[in-house]
Amino acid sequence: MKRTTKTRATKEPLDTRKKRTREIIRKLKRAYPDAKCSLNHTNAFELLIATILSAQCTDDRVNIVTADLFRKYRGPQDYLNVAPRELEKDIQSTGFFRNKTKSIQGTSKMLLDEYNGRVPQTMDELLELPGVARKTANVVLGNAFDIKAGVVVDTHVTRLSHRLNLSQEKDPTKIERDLIELVPRKDWVIFPHLLIAHGRKICRARNPLCDQCPVEKPCPSSFLKTGVVPGNG
Repeated sequence: MKRTTKTRATKEPLDTRKKRTREIIRKLKRAYPDAKCSLNHTNAFELLIATILSAQCTDDRVNIVTADLFRKYRGPQDYLNVAPRELEKDIQSTGFFRNKTKSIQGTSKMLLDEYNGRVPQTMDELLELPGVARKTANVVLGNAFDIKAGVVVDTHVTRLSHRLNLSQEKDPTKIERDLIELVPRKDWVIFPHLLIAHGRKICRARNPLCDQCPVEKPCPSSFLKTGVVPGNG
């Protein structure tokens, strides 16, 4: 059985690609009606902390850690009231815990100093916070405030965007740019959740289940069409 590490890009008119993208979204919404942010949180600040912790870590592991963390630390001041070593110990299992501790305590201080302890609601302001890049800012804006500022791009979104030929870029910012052009703005928040759900269940990095895929028809990388197993790129 042949395997490829790269989706075969096709030259497709923009209008055709937009139409195919809308079809993909419709089918994924039917397949995953409960798709949502998988990071447990009850407010914007908790989601911000959880997203910082999620770097190079699974959402499941983050949720295990935050189950205790959010009981111990209720707000920005609580994170500043402890020594870095104590916070490092609390989040150690998420990996890169020293850098994450610096980001969390730095962000907490900035929120208190400049935003009265509240999470700002603009992309530019969020990007000023330590440890916050576009992915984190998009997660917080979209899921905590329903502000559609962009499209979250993670490893699942990258892989599926390549396989579905929605983008062939490698840089997350460029992938986001391509998706913004294709995905209707009203779907910017839900779209990555749909791709993540689909990537976990069907369109896996290894051995994707093309014969069970609800978007096999509009997918140019399907093994059923190409005879080649899609790679994980």
